[in-house]
Amino acid sequence: MSRVANRVIDLPAGVTVTVNAGDVTVKGAKGSLTLVVGGGVSVEQADKKLQVKFVGDDATRVRAGSVRAHLANMVTGVTKGFEIKLELVGVGYRAQAQGKNLNLTLGFSHPVVFAVPEGITIDTPTQTEIVIKGTDRQRVGQIAADIRGIRPPEPYKGKGVRYSDEKISLKEGKKK
Repeated sequence: MSRVANRVIDLPAGVTVTVNAGDVTVKGAKGSLTLVVGGGVSVEQADKKLQVKFVGDDATRVRAGSVRAHLANMVTGVTKGFEIKLELVGVGYRAQAQGKNLNLTLGFSHPVVFAVPEGITIDTPTQTEIVIKGTDRQRVGQIAADIRGIRPPEPYKGKGVRYSDEKISLKEGKKK
């Protein structure tokens, strides 16, 4: 049985938490995030610490563990932020950030323009690297998955968009 919900979340300096009836708002140096808390789960704040309480069965316990994990990610997001690095592998594959757009040349007959949503920043330190930054862990991961989904790595040469720590197992080519 998991005891994730029983762990206390420590609040670093500069982070303020507002607990209302159905939601929790976390504010910090990098921004503000809000989480809607479902029924049977409550959040209590005392002395720079957050505690998640639940009443009910195992389903409520699971939901309380998820709420605790989301709150911990929100506190980390408004203090440090999250970032994911992508790499472009392939001849002629390039990326360039221009304002609110990311221009990608990925071997298609046309360039791909990816619109960057609010709250997310995309940098291109080199032509083959993309760095996605933001405060919301879920949104940063989803944007990275969307960009990777434009041209995922293919299994024979490994060409495409991949995460920086991703290992691609290459297949052996056809033999005569």
